[in-house]
Order: sequence, then structure tokens, then C-alpha cells
Amino acid sequence: MHFNITEIITYNLVIEWPIRLIMLFVVPRNRKPSSATAWLVLIMIFPVLGLIIFLLIGGPKLSKSRRAMQGLMDDKIKELFALLKSNPKFLKFFVNKVPDRIAPLVNLNTKLSFLPILSGNHLELISDYDKNYQKLIEDIKQAKSFIHIEFYIITLDHSTSQLFDALDEAANRGVKVRLLYDAVGSRRYRTYRAMVKRLRKTQIEWHKMLPIGRLGPGFNRPDLRNHRKIIVIDGLVGYTGSQNIICKTYHRKDKIYYDELTVRLLGPAVVELGSIFATDWYCETKYFLDQEILASKHHTYNHDSNSYVQVLPSGPAYRNDNNLKLFTGLIHAAKAKIVIVNPYFVPDDSLMIAITSAAQRGVEVTMINSEVIDQKLVGHAQRSYYEELLTAGVKIYWYNSPILLHSKSISVDDDIAIIGSSNLDIRSFQLSLEITMLIYDKITVSQLHKIEDTYLAGSKQVTLSYWQQRPLRSILLDNLARLTAALQ
Repeated sequence: MHFNITEIITYNLVIEWPIRLIMLFVVPRNRKPSSATAWLVLIMIFPVLGLIIFLLIGGPKLSKSRRAMQGLMDDKIKELFALLKSNPKFLKFFVNKVPDRIAPLVNLNTKLSFLPILSGNHLELISDYDKNYQKLIEDIKQAKSFIHIEFYIITLDHSTSQLFDALDEAANRGVKVRLLYDAVGSRRYRTYRAMVKRLRKTQIEWHKMLPIGRLGPGFNRPDLRNHRKIIVIDGLVGYTGSQNIICKTYHRKDKIYYDELTVRLLGPAVVELGSIFATDWYCETKYFLDQEILASKHHTYNHDSNSYVQVLPSGPAYRNDNNLKLFTGLIHAAKAKIVIVNPYFVPDDSLMIAITSAAQRGVEVTMINSEVIDQKLVGHAQRSYYEELLTAGVKIYWYNSPILLHSKSISVDDDIAIIGSSNLDIRSFQLSLEITMLIYDKITVSQLHKIEDTYLAGSKQVTLSYWQQRPLRSILLDNLARLTAALQ
């Protein structure tokens, strides 16, 4: 097929230039300048293709109907926390006078998610992959009322089969077991069909989160995923962190396997984990688990620790980038020392400025990533920031191959920490539903420091001189990957 010059000019005037002009009004609205610029460059060069891609993945928020459900659940859970606060047995866990040290962070989190900071908690940090499963199975065997499980990835394999056995046994003895898994995160593994077949034969109630295929007003872009990891047992025991329900190799064919970090929580803050599960359960089923949340007012929490804990949900159902604001505020609060452990670091400008400014004002900033890369694009984008970080004085360590350090934590000085499911990249800030736990407690932070020391013992330092001598090919790959990170 041949086109003459008149047809080409007509096509440009009728199709391409109107797209370019209209998108100048659409793209920048409520979008970060770096992201808007990247999208506009794509659309200016390839108007039709760029428009199609933008329509598919250009909206960083969940559908209007899904955000409305989030708002409804926020209001309902506010009411339930008001009822808990009116109960003398639970009232004592609400913190009347928040320590000045963390007051700005707590106030910020409360405004972002409405969940309060609660005292009277005991936390155990578990960095052993198999021990985490063992602990969880023991707690499941003790369950009396309900078990709520929500994970980005749940698979049936040699590492998780005993966990499935424990859940089956609990459901058979009358415990209400509810299970949520991400529709994309779990489906890509070869054992997915076997898992679904097994679940259908049990008394477990299970649902996929954010299923793909729905068109029309309720359409969500397919890469908006639920990346949370939550377990709540009877409102007494809770788990969250980085570890999914899958073997430590993630069924990879190479030599890479994963190290993780999980928090086992006992205490009133478990109700906050439960409220986030209840929100996601409602969004998939339209059934509200109010009684399971209110069950906490009947519990007696007696622990030898009094950690202050506040849970922060984040993701494209919210107006703000909740987790990014917490991370940035946390780093600004540091006085002497910051240790960042995260597998994927692709920051926005505010987080990058916070980290480099902290190092330049004399705070000892250490970041632990991994030598191996399991996601090429993200890995190279991450490394494009190293030279600026190293120049500012940030110490960077690579966890030795073939282990990928999948843990996600930040410790500040000797008294504040966050642990959760969130990476430090644009995907976790804007596109994925995440959960983060803010912890104010010297005992727990001391536990975390010991784990950080084991990470450092298994790592090598990346120096500025070494980094500046890397091959030109690596520099090119890093810089190209960094450009794609803005297309969110």
C-alpha cells in the first residue's frame, strides 16, 4: 500500500496533531513532572501508539468505583475504632501523649490512613525463611475462631504444602479460613492450577484480588496489583513483611534464591492488620468483617514488651502516595544513623533528596541491595542512582550472589523502624497496594540491627572508585532503564 504526500499530511493534521494537542491538557494533570514529561515525549514521537499505551496503563489510580469502596471502608473502620476506643479494656492501648520524637510521623500516618498508633505490642522479627513457616503453622494450629490470609503470591509447592495442610485442618475443625491472593502475582507459577484445584475441595473461602478482564466503568489497568502480605489469626496474632507463600527459589531456573524478613506481631495493633484485610475482603466480596475486627475488644493482651505500632496501608486506592510520604518523613527524622534494606530502589526526587541530604548533614546512611538482579529493568534503573548516592556519602553494600535480599526495612537511629511489603520504587509508591508497619521501640530496633549486621557480614561494599570504573555498556543500560521508570 502506498501513501502520497497529501495523505500523509492529512493523517498528521487530522489524527496525530489533535492527539498531541489534547494530551497536553490530559497528561500533566495531577501527575508528577518527570512522569508527565516521559509520557508526553512518547506521545509526541508516536502519537497513536503512545495514546493506546497511555489508555492501557497511563492512569495510576484504581477505578472510581474501587476508590469509592475504599472510602466507604475507611469510614466504616473509623466507626469501629471509635467503638474500640469506647471500650475500657481496649482504651488503654490508645496513646494519649505520643512521644515528641515520633509525633510528626504519627500525625502524618493518621491523616493519611486514619489508623492510630497503639501501645502494648510484642514483636518478633523472623529472618529465617523456613522458621517463618514453622511459626505460622504453629499459630494456625492454635486458631480458634478465624484465620485471614492475604498475599501477593500464594503457591502450592514443597515448602508450602504443610501450611496448606494446617489451613485445611483448621477449616475442618470449624475455624473460618479466608484467603486472598493477587490474580496476577500467583497465576504465573506452574503450580497455580493445582493450588486452585485443592482450594476448591476445601472449606476455605478464597478469592482473587484485582482480577483482570473487567471492562467498562470498573476497569483497572492490569498492572495495578495488590502486593500486601498479611496474616491475622483470631485478632491475636498477626504477620506481615516481605515473604510470600512460596519456596525460597520462587521456582526460578537459575541459582537465585531469596532471603526475607517477617514481623510476627502480638497485641492490639493486630486489629490494624485485620482492618486492612477486611477492606480488601470487602472490595472483592462486598462482605464486611466488622465482628472479626470488634473481637479485639474482648481480648486480653499480656506481653513483656510495650512497642508502639502503627500500620499504614498505601496504594492506588488512595489520593496520596502514603508510603512515600512516610519514608521521606522518616529519613528526615534521622539524627545519627539510617540503614535501608530493600531489593528495588528507584526513588522519586523527594526520597532521593531526603537520603542524600541526610548523608550530607552527617547522618551515617547505609543501603543494602543485592549483587544479583532478578528484574533486569528495575535492577539497572536502581544502579543508575548509585553514583549520586555514593558521592553524597551513602554507603552501599551488595548482598552476595546468588542470594537476593528481598527484605524491606528501614531503621532510624536506635528507636524507630519500618518493616513491610513495600519496595522503594515508583511501582510500590503509586501502582501497588502495600502495607508498612511503623515501630517505635528500642528492643525491636535492636533486633533489627542484629539482622542488619548479618546482612552486612554477607555483603561486599560498593565504592565510588569501583563504580566509576564500570563498563560503558553498564552505564548505558542503567541510564536507559532509568528513563523508562518515569513512565508510570
